[in-house]
Amino acid sequence: MKTKLILPGLFASIFFVACKDNKPQATESKQVCISDSLAKMITVDTAKTTSMKDELNLSGEVSNDDNNVVKVFPFSSGQVIDVKVSLGDKVSKGQTLAMMRSADIAGNYTDLSSTQSDVAVTKRQLEQAEYLYKNGIASERDYTEAKENYNKAVAANNKVKSQLTINGGGNTAANGMLIIKAPQNGYIVEKNITSGSFIRQDNNGSMFTISNMKDVWIWANVFESDISKVKVGYTAKVTTLAYPDKVFMGKVNEVSSVLDPDNKVMKIKIALPNPDMLLKPQMFTNVTITNNENKQSVAIPAKAIVFDNSKNFVVVYNSKCDLKVREVSVIKTVDDVTYIASGLNPGDKVISKNQLLLYDALTAD
Repeated sequence: MKTKLILPGLFASIFFVACKDNKPQATESKQVCISDSLAKMITVDTAKTTSMKDELNLSGEVSNDDNNVVKVFPFSSGQVIDVKVSLGDKVSKGQTLAMMRSADIAGNYTDLSSTQSDVAVTKRQLEQAEYLYKNGIASERDYTEAKENYNKAVAANNKVKSQLTINGGGNTAANGMLIIKAPQNGYIVEKNITSGSFIRQDNNGSMFTISNMKDVWIWANVFESDISKVKVGYTAKVTTLAYPDKVFMGKVNEVSSVLDPDNKVMKIKIALPNPDMLLKPQMFTNVTITNNENKQSVAIPAKAIVFDNSKNFVVVYNSKCDLKVREVSVIKTVDDVTYIASGLNPGDKVISKNQLLLYDALTAD
């Protein structure tokens, strides 16, 4: 004969927990009813057939968004006299980054002075030749030659001015001092010079790199065995050691077509907005890629599962006085959803909040 147990509230349930020892898989000889007070403490969910999601955990690193990065290269050769900024500093457009003394700049100003004198001399000669030619004293050939000399002097002067513009323009002084200024607002994310450094114009390296840091890229590593599990558009969750409780959401923007020759991994790129400047270049990240598979399965909330004696159970709800403990076979759990291989059918109702109270009561000796 079945016994009928009514749980008036939480204290009756705790009593069953204290009495429990080794539980059977399911108990058919007991009837447990949910009281009105306990009904307010539980949640009932319905098992549904849905497409299974899959997760792939990857390691990654924060990088600058190359579309919002400016590299500052040397305008000319010389020696760095002073560096005004440090790595990580916030700078404004036009702000002085460094000062250097350049023999090239000093030579350009010497040439400028010389060509300006040539322009002045040839201009006076042209004016005299024009006056004499108009009064029939000088020949047309003399006048034409004076005009050509003046044009050559002007061209030489313009050439020197262009060189000065290329080598820093208004950021230069006649004593050969060159002022390096920030071309845009942002943060100094790379600094390759110090006071006293000698700079060569043919050096391929930049002096500074400036990024606005409003957007960053996450480069994640995908091993060869997982390449088929990642595609452009898949959802990506990014976490960091610095902010373990904060999740940055994005999507896979780019998948490399080749493997890295050093570590034999494929790189994928995830672009993330960075309005609060929390993500820093070179920061280590954990990346979880989520995608929907074509396979279908019965799914329930992960919190509905009761793990006991190395097995998985759920409390099936038929009515307030018709509750059953049922063993289920779990495929996997993704994003707080558990996919069931057997033990539940679509439409079955399970208790997903405080179900352990009822499980203890149903399986108590």
